[in-house]
Amino acid sequence: MTLADQSTNGEIPHQGRVAGVDYGTVRIGVAITDMGQQIASPLENYNRRNQQLDDRFFVQLADQEEVVGFVVGLPVYTSGLESQKSIEARKFGAHLQQLTGLPVAFYDERYTSAIAEEMLQGAGLTSKKRKARLDKIAAQILLTSWLESSRNNESSQPIEDF
Repeated sequence: MTLADQSTNGEIPHQGRVAGVDYGTVRIGVAITDMGQQIASPLENYNRRNQQLDDRFFVQLADQEEVVGFVVGLPVYTSGLESQKSIEARKFGAHLQQLTGLPVAFYDERYTSAIAEEMLQGAGLTSKKRKARLDKIAAQILLTSWLESSRNNESSQPIEDF
């Protein structure tokens, strides 16, 4: 089973908006898909406050954006092994599923922040502006990768060894 296939509660429906979450202990980047799950767009950075306010934010997000599922980035080492942050992200995802009742999938988020930083530097933004956008852009990259994965591309066939 790959990271893309792992979820806490069933499969995310193929129609409806999906929220991508770049989990962090201080700030959480959020991206969202369109209803047809074709395009991922950065939504916002959420600065964590306390459990009650954090829970309220995600319940309201799910309600207001009509979210049908969440994709939580799983920070793993370059070797593919999970890290301590992976364990925290899994706990967060399980809590998110329990809180909202929506399915949560985990997806490998290696290099998303580095790619986002490179994109933002290429845009010529100041350091302050890059920092303000980094996590939601990383969430967008994560969600775009998930959308492009074989999970959502029924026409793609797995490559077989000959």
